[in-house]
Amino acid sequence: MNTKQLIALSAAAFAMLGAAGAAHAETYEGVQSIASQASRADVRTEAVAAAHSGNPYAEGANAGPAPVIVSATSRAAVRAEAVAAAHSDNPYAEGASSGVAPVVTSTVDRATVRAAARAAARGDALPL
Repeated sequence: MNTKQLIALSAAAFAMLGAAGAAHAETYEGVQSIASQASRADVRTEAVAAAHSGNPYAEGANAGPAPVIVSATSRAAVRAEAVAAAHSDNPYAEGASSGVAPVVTSTVDRATVRAAARAAARGDALPL
């Protein structure tokens, strides 16, 4: 095929795609009339009920008071835990400031660890 035939073929393909797309185009039907089955009194009653109910989409501070949570722990037990935490070394300690890390003992001997490290440094496959 030469260049003119390819151009003609691609133009025909685009024309077919355009015709297929035009078949699914939307049509404008003008302004639709409202056909409601509810009377004015029914709509007004529903509007008043919706205005007096809570906002189902409210979040955060607009959601109103939080629900009361009933705890299984007694007030005295919570107070005792709070006093114990207050008398500890640092009640706010987390992570690095929480003190010295505990010593962890390993079940693997030193020679096995060194052999695995040398094998990894040389690029050998590690035994699993």
